[in-house]
Amino acid sequence: MLPIDGNSSQTNMLVWVVLAVVVLLGLLFRFPYFFQDVRYVFKKLKLRRLILKHMQTNYTILDRFTDAVKTHPHKPFVHFKDETFTYRDADKLGNKVARVFLQSGQVREGDTVAMFLANEPMFLWLWLGLAKIGCSVALLNYNIRSRSLLHCFSCSGAKTLVAAAELRDAVEEVLPSLLEQQVRVYILADRSDTSGVESFKDKMSQASSEPLSKDLRSHVTLQSPAVYIYTSGTTGLPKAAVLTQAKLWGMSWLQLSSGVNSKDVIYVSLPLYHSSGFLGFTGAIERGITLALRSKFSASQFWDDCRKYNVTVIQYIGETVRYLCNTPQKLNDRSHKVRLAIGNGIRADVWRNFISRFGNIEIREFYGATEGNFALMNYSGKIGAIGRDTFLHKKFFPYAVIKYNIEKEEPVRDSSGFCTEAAKGEPGLLVTAISVRTPFYGYARNLQQTEKKKLHNVFKKGDLYFNTGDLVRIDEDNFVYFQDRVGDTFRWKGENVATTEVADVIALADCIKEANVYGVQVPGQEGRAGMAAVSLRDGQKFDSADVFKHIQNFLPAYARPRFMRIQSSLDVTGTFKLLKVKLVEEGFDPNLITDPLYFLDEKEKNYIPLTQDIFSGLTSGKIKI
Repeated sequence: MLPIDGNSSQTNMLVWVVLAVVVLLGLLFRFPYFFQDVRYVFKKLKLRRLILKHMQTNYTILDRFTDAVKTHPHKPFVHFKDETFTYRDADKLGNKVARVFLQSGQVREGDTVAMFLANEPMFLWLWLGLAKIGCSVALLNYNIRSRSLLHCFSCSGAKTLVAAAELRDAVEEVLPSLLEQQVRVYILADRSDTSGVESFKDKMSQASSEPLSKDLRSHVTLQSPAVYIYTSGTTGLPKAAVLTQAKLWGMSWLQLSSGVNSKDVIYVSLPLYHSSGFLGFTGAIERGITLALRSKFSASQFWDDCRKYNVTVIQYIGETVRYLCNTPQKLNDRSHKVRLAIGNGIRADVWRNFISRFGNIEIREFYGATEGNFALMNYSGKIGAIGRDTFLHKKFFPYAVIKYNIEKEEPVRDSSGFCTEAAKGEPGLLVTAISVRTPFYGYARNLQQTEKKKLHNVFKKGDLYFNTGDLVRIDEDNFVYFQDRVGDTFRWKGENVATTEVADVIALADCIKEANVYGVQVPGQEGRAGMAAVSLRDGQKFDSADVFKHIQNFLPAYARPRFMRIQSSLDVTGTFKLLKVKLVEEGFDPNLITDPLYFLDEKEKNYIPLTQDIFSGLTSGKIKI
């Protein structure tokens, strides 16, 4: 054997280093996102292990909050208008809320309480207080009314309702039904003159703010429901998606995954009843940071708020970013401390415009359904993408993009009955594996709708997948792009609109026999605007003013169809399912449609004939909707 001297050993080492560098450079050239992909998956695996650790000790988001109170009691927790509440303030106010419910004698550990209010600090104190006594909370959309309000309240299983004072009329409209069900109703006021409605704030002001025993929630585990958040999903009426304590942890780590640190201040102007807004709140708890809360999004006040509260992180949905870009340009557009934006639904052109105008803000576009068991994040900064498709990610968090028949509204299956994956560049249905590690909790008190979201025997007999209801496309570089929603739901103004629910309301108008509701694309707008093809009752004419008044009374603004198409009869399949594909393709173009068309005019408070001039105004952007 030849002797190995020191110089030879160093030479060999140098050769190996050079080879390693060459291989590394080649790897980076061939797979430029390799290390980002690996780091993302490892981070998700680390968070999965952390959830398992929390499960062993039943450590919840509330426990994280109480630890934060001990660690930095005087740190600002919430800025709202001209008020600031510290972590200790929030803790004491939560204790007061908890005692009001305990003293009522009706609310106990394991119960569900429904909250019906807009963004305000009281929303946060209510959730904290109810969590302290082991209760889950149903977050009702404050836009809903009448039958929808009763439906959403009932499907949560709640027996107590807490509503904002400004929503008193909406509560009183359904009060007889609530009292019939022996529901206890509170209004956030110092007094109530309505029989069957109790005041809340006076009781809260008299309650003790002393700490409560953890024994009051001793039976809460990470498998216990923490929150019910309503989603139209893709299968009709609003449903209460179940967020367990474990799922709430997973979703609250969005800020951590996006790069939020303990010194950040996050601005939340999205509704707290939505998962995005609510997770801005719980994510702030997880990070131990300050939350700047606004009652409602305002494009004109957005950057002034960011400057006022020294905001460094903002949340968005696609529409809010577009609204910001559409405001008049100002000299101080880049005068702010915002470094990071977290959200979903931003169009590529709006993305470019946003960073060009407001500065090099890092955008973390993510994908995930409230009730889903899977999430994607655009960690590479690729404009327009929602994430990346990688072998490693798919290995540990199984998912697939399968061929989908839009006309039949079902996955394409081969002769063996199994699904096939969509080709690169081909839009397909995103489905995610359901397992012990990636569970799907479904909807409260709605087994039928829970089952409708499951796909059996997708690639082999016995497997089980969650149907996201979303069409996505994977390009040649493995970036994933959102394409559209399928089924009965479309998005408009940041809300999911359930076509079945809207059609049911329209059909109650005196002159209308049937309604087929769908979403149509409008140039320059995110999502799809609502349109209804309707047939009239025998001998009736289209009473546009009456239909407008009816729709205004029973549907929130975002769900009101912008267009009406009057047909002699509605086209159906052999199984009497309404056909929509051709209607969607034709949209509201009077050049393609001979049926009478109408446009919702808010100023006239009427549906007016859709003329060629109105059509041109809508497609050019001169007429706003």
